[in-house]
Amino acid sequence: MHELIRLTAREAVDLLWRRELSPLDLVEASARRIAEVDPIVNAMPILCLDRAREHARRLMQQRASGGERPRGWLGGLPIAIKDLMDVAGVRTTYGSELFKDNVAQRSHPLVERIEALGAIVIGKSNTPEFGVGGNTVNTLFGSTRNPWNTRLTAGGSTGGGAAALAAGEIWLAQGTDHGGSLRRPASYCSVVGMRCSPGRITRGSARTLWTAQVVQGPMARNVEDLALFLDAMAGFCPHDPLTFEAPAVGFSDAVRAARAPKRIAYTGDFGGKVAVDHETRDICARMVRQFETLGCVVDEASPDVTDADEVFLVLRGQNFLVERESLLDTHREQLKPDLVWNIERGRQQNVARLAWAERERSKLYQRVVALLQTHELLITPAATTPAWDVGQRHPPLIDGVKPPNIMAASLLNSIITLTGLPSLVVPCGFDQFGRPIGLQITGRPRGEAAVLQAGALFEQMTGLARRLPIDPAAGVPAPGDPVPGTPPPEHGAAPSAPGPASSS
Repeated sequence: MHELIRLTAREAVDLLWRRELSPLDLVEASARRIAEVDPIVNAMPILCLDRAREHARRLMQQRASGGERPRGWLGGLPIAIKDLMDVAGVRTTYGSELFKDNVAQRSHPLVERIEALGAIVIGKSNTPEFGVGGNTVNTLFGSTRNPWNTRLTAGGSTGGGAAALAAGEIWLAQGTDHGGSLRRPASYCSVVGMRCSPGRITRGSARTLWTAQVVQGPMARNVEDLALFLDAMAGFCPHDPLTFEAPAVGFSDAVRAARAPKRIAYTGDFGGKVAVDHETRDICARMVRQFETLGCVVDEASPDVTDADEVFLVLRGQNFLVERESLLDTHREQLKPDLVWNIERGRQQNVARLAWAERERSKLYQRVVALLQTHELLITPAATTPAWDVGQRHPPLIDGVKPPNIMAASLLNSIITLTGLPSLVVPCGFDQFGRPIGLQITGRPRGEAAVLQAGALFEQMTGLARRLPIDPAAGVPAPGDPVPGTPPPEHGAAPSAPGPASSS
């Protein structure tokens, strides 16, 4: 079973296509690995093993021989769905006590799409309440821990998916991204995560269908696997007015034909406008030079990002007001402080402030796209800090300074969110404490293929993807560890990590 877990998603799907493996083989391998390591990392608190086994048996009965493999075909590969997305017949809590007993009656359109291509949902990955927070922790299931060092956070809000991938519990994970929820956990856990262009992947039943800040996206152990999952996810959906058709050439095909970019821009801190830990800056600045071995010119260059932090907070507040205002009126005392803070910001803003933010966002987009007319990619560190102590909601310090607000640690990511450009995070090394560091690779409008190509070439040069999966292990204390006895995050004392809940 351990040998099956060590397969890449692409290798596993190839074996499924040739019938050298069955979907049930992979379901059982995933289930055993989860039983072995999830009591340590707490990444997959809700399992639907009976549903997964039944789905595997149906696929084995329906599998036709011959023909050409459909694009994005997953053919019986177990995956994780973030516990923000409905899966029919499975407990879906959104990380909230308010929905602790909720069982979805119908699957989200994205789940329906990828299940139609043979994905098997093995369970739900952990998330902070309603996906709000840089640390994956909630009062229902407790904290998800980083497999590289279980004293550390796996990040948020797709921390459950990132930790499950790194520990070998699943091969692919679905997630969401607003201010870096796919990208920061990928960096902290040394996996690969992508924020795609708005409209690339359906958001289905979201309340904010006409805004472009929150997107669905793929996470994987390597770039080729991520491209495979993106092929399964991408395409027009009548439930989402922003979606558009998948490209003529699939993302997996684009990765296999990867070419090196000719010129890229790199900035470690956007000209000093973003606080980033110095060791993170040093590692990323050194590793980005790997592209020069491919004949690529690497320029130190940065667009002007003045006021981007405030622009993001204004628009984020509006987004939360649309999505969650009713909860503030009816269940304020049961909501986590981060969620209340975001909704309150939305309530306190006037129309003139929103208009200002929209104007400034447009100017930022124009400046970034102008840079990308002369450079094919914009590359930055993936996160302002490495992973921090799992007992804290947010990093206590960024480059030695206390962050000014709860979103400051996401600024490298939220700047890119404002542009709507595709952005991929790939591992690029480890700091002196053994904490993973990642690069964020941003491309031109709807330029996912070029971003994936660059990420795949960089991954080949570093060889870091070959280190996964890993067995979870405790490491040295992280800098800034809380004083013993300090309460854990969220609503006072969080429960210890339970075993996975069963739902069929």
